Amino acid sequence: MASLGSSIAKVGGNTLLSRILGFLRDLVVARIFGADAATDAFFVAFRIPNALRRLFAEGAFSTALVPVLHDLKEHGGQGDLKSFVNDAAGTIGAALLLISGLGILLAPVIVLLFAPGFVRETDQWNLSAELVRLTFPYVLFISLTAFAGGILNTFERFGIPAFTPVLLNLSLIGCALFLAPLMERPILALGWGVLIGGIAQLAFQLPSLARLGLLPRPRFNPSHPGVRRVLRLTGPGILGSSAGQINLLLGTVIASFLATGSISWLYYSDRLLEFPLGILGSALGTVILPRLSQRQAAYDPDGFARTIDWALRWVLLIGMPATVGLAMLAGPIVATLFQSDGTLGDAGEGFGFQDVRMTGFSLAAYAGGLPALMGVRVLAPAYFARQQMRVPVRAALVAVALNGLLSLVLMVPLGHVGLALATSLAAFANAALLLSGLRQEGTYRPTAGLGVLAVRGLAAVTAMGLLLALGAPDLASWMAMGQGQRLMQLVLWILAGAAAYGTGLLIAGVRPRHIQGHGA
Repeated sequence: MASLGSSIAKVGGNTLLSRILGFLRDLVVARIFGADAATDAFFVAFRIPNALRRLFAEGAFSTALVPVLHDLKEHGGQGDLKSFVNDAAGTIGAALLLISGLGILLAPVIVLLFAPGFVRETDQWNLSAELVRLTFPYVLFISLTAFAGGILNTFERFGIPAFTPVLLNLSLIGCALFLAPLMERPILALGWGVLIGGIAQLAFQLPSLARLGLLPRPRFNPSHPGVRRVLRLTGPGILGSSAGQINLLLGTVIASFLATGSISWLYYSDRLLEFPLGILGSALGTVILPRLSQRQAAYDPDGFARTIDWALRWVLLIGMPATVGLAMLAGPIVATLFQSDGTLGDAGEGFGFQDVRMTGFSLAAYAGGLPALMGVRVLAPAYFARQQMRVPVRAALVAVALNGLLSLVLMVPLGHVGLALATSLAAFANAALLLSGLRQEGTYRPTAGLGVLAVRGLAAVTAMGLLLALGAPDLASWMAMGQGQRLMQLVLWILAGAAAYGTGLLIAGVRPRHIQGHGA
């Protein structure tokens, strides 16, 4: 597992850089634009292509592509691999170009589908449609970026694909700071930032493909056997790997009927959740998929099971403290990062006390589902590596249906917080069904050591939670602090929580060998 650990460090390190810049991006946007009707319009316009990116490009498409590429790499020649890359790039690129064109033409209809509540405000609806026209081509560029990243990941060149999202964050930050003040409607600058970022991410990966001798010369050929396999697996994989994204889109649809700012509050809390989820959850899923494809359960069942077990140990030990930390420090985190009075006058009213409270509430609700969301990113590749879609699709359908039902029930008493809570509960259902499927088919059996590790981790995270509950200031006290004092206090309490958790693990008897499990 040493090579897996180094790969996780590489992907996680670059993802950490991306998440830090993502925080800076959201901080800039929140402080300049606040949380109002205009930001709601942008986040709807951005969430649509961004969700499609996660559904298609980073979800189903990547999980379908990597096993096919691995088979060609191991059992075919360079010529076969190059032919597949050319045909896949041309065929998929043509489909994406058509989708992007339709998205631009049908922008008002798309807004109606994904934010029907905006129909009550004509200006907001029209602004959303204009932003969709700017952001929808991002689907084309980011999907081709994911195609390039899938090739690089197959050759275990994880660093470049993991670093690529940094470019989108830099583009959005630059446009918010320098382009927005020059525009009559400043929020449109963020739409341009998305488009420029998508182009930059694709261009950044092309030199690495050229060094592998796999820079595509696009050729439309949907009859290529490998292309047909990818397309056949992608459809079911959209549901199988991305129920969480479907649930977030559903939440956006329902939130458009709630109070102004609800979509922005959910967006910012989701972004904060993505920090631990992206650093470890996405890194684990990215790294273990090629390894699981190599260690097919049919001819290396022990290695296949060890890889899953190793990943689940990390999910437990990182997911539990991340959940407690995010939930208990939700308000202070939001206040420290986002609270402001705005810098664009009427175009940006800032991120005030009510925005901090509402975002903190939904962040705490989202945080409860973090271990399950991380678990899905580890368990789903165990099916995709074997090109088995039935269980992931069934689990995702159940999760989506449950999320829809719970959202409608919980939104009445809890508003936007109910939508976040519904997403978390649905994630646990998804993870439980995936794990149950692996156990029933005999592909994976949790080791006795995994249960003991979970109990010890729970004891340690309880100590951490007690420290934060008894010692950390309440939100009112936090809001009364100056910005510098807030930041210092937040860092202090994060470090104190981490120290309490680490000490608790040591006292409970957890050692590095327990994390490695059978992969030590």
